[in-house]
Amino acid sequence: MYPPPVTADPRLDPVPPTHVEAPSQGLRRNRAFTLLWSAATVSIFGSFVTRIALPFVAIETLHAGPIQIAVLRSLDLVAALLVGFVAGAWVDRLRRRPVMIWADLGRAVLLGSIPLAAIGGWLTLPQVFLVSSLAAVLTTFFDVADKAYLPTVVGRGDLVRANGALAATSSAVEFLAFGAAGFLVQLLTAPIAIAIDAVSFLVSATFLGGIRRPEPPPPPAADREPIVAEIREGMRLVAHDPVLRGLLWGTLGLSAMWGVFGSTWLLFANGELGLDAAVIGVVAALGGFGSLMGALLAERTAGRFGLGRLVVVSLLFAALGNLLIPLAPAGMPLVAAAFLVGQQLVGDTAVTMYDVTEVSMRQARVEDRHLGRVNATVRVVMVLATLVGTVIGGVIAEAAGLRWAAFVGPAFALAGAIGLYLSPVWKVGRVDDTRRAGGA
Repeated sequence: MYPPPVTADPRLDPVPPTHVEAPSQGLRRNRAFTLLWSAATVSIFGSFVTRIALPFVAIETLHAGPIQIAVLRSLDLVAALLVGFVAGAWVDRLRRRPVMIWADLGRAVLLGSIPLAAIGGWLTLPQVFLVSSLAAVLTTFFDVADKAYLPTVVGRGDLVRANGALAATSSAVEFLAFGAAGFLVQLLTAPIAIAIDAVSFLVSATFLGGIRRPEPPPPPAADREPIVAEIREGMRLVAHDPVLRGLLWGTLGLSAMWGVFGSTWLLFANGELGLDAAVIGVVAALGGFGSLMGALLAERTAGRFGLGRLVVVSLLFAALGNLLIPLAPAGMPLVAAAFLVGQQLVGDTAVTMYDVTEVSMRQARVEDRHLGRVNATVRVVMVLATLVGTVIGGVIAEAAGLRWAAFVGPAFALAGAIGLYLSPVWKVGRVDDTRRAGGA
């Protein structure tokens, strides 16, 4: 039933198994975490605004067509694939906080060039493509460093609580920012709305600069292996460790499901179910509320039922929630909208609980100086799975219809939940158990 255990590896178990780290009295008293949380809050708000505003720059200001918009939307995924592995290896060579600060400053400069160019009258579509691509590269470095930096800021016993707080913030900001983005684009124009994101990255860099918690020193240059060898090491750690491998299987299923969702949901809701843009916007906003609930419930549920059971069951509920999409009846708009709302409330709540738990288990499992390349490996696999799901969803939709394609997404997530259950992940109870499960 379980994969064979691997030999104990100090890179996956940096402290003796008998060590138990209890949660702290509260994250609010942790100034370093408060500053990290503040940086994330303002940065996420600006990023959600740009997610709406940047396509409007291309559409309204530069009169881009469907192909150009498709290219623009795909640049994030392509950039993550191109630099994902390299970002993980470099993050493990450097102190993480400076990487995050420079990524923030770089994104502020890149995005700030768009409103300046628009005001000057020399904004072009190639510039928008270039800014989007380079910003996605910096975002990849930032995200990999961010997930590797959190265990430096909080104790491992607080990882679930800290990740839950960050996820709750992201969900609440998502709920507010998507609503504000359209208003800002209409009031200020899309290029000026993007300036808000540029400013948010400057504010984020300022908050990060105020953190005084010392980081473990990076390995000396003499101890470093070639970059390709370090990339292979990150892949090897994920592939050979039974817990990380089980978590990756679940993440594969979830990412493929979201790929199918992204390629079919909007067309299905509008074309098959007859829902207009206003109703679809309300349904999508309720997904932010579901994510918020998942973030708030993650720590308490993990403490009661165990991390392993939560990560498996939450992925199962994510599959069941998304099954409501193809089951929504055509010709009955109110009933169909209710099905989609159910998917947002059940599915997004479960997905957020999965994300919080999975990231916390990975952070607790891997030694600090290998966490960047492990995170990068997971990120690249997620992007690949999302692309595969997107292609499969589009092909099935063309051949058999949108409803049949929508059935495929939950099937991917269900396969991921089964893979998790058959791995040692199911037996992990607390954060400290993560280090001992499966022979690590």
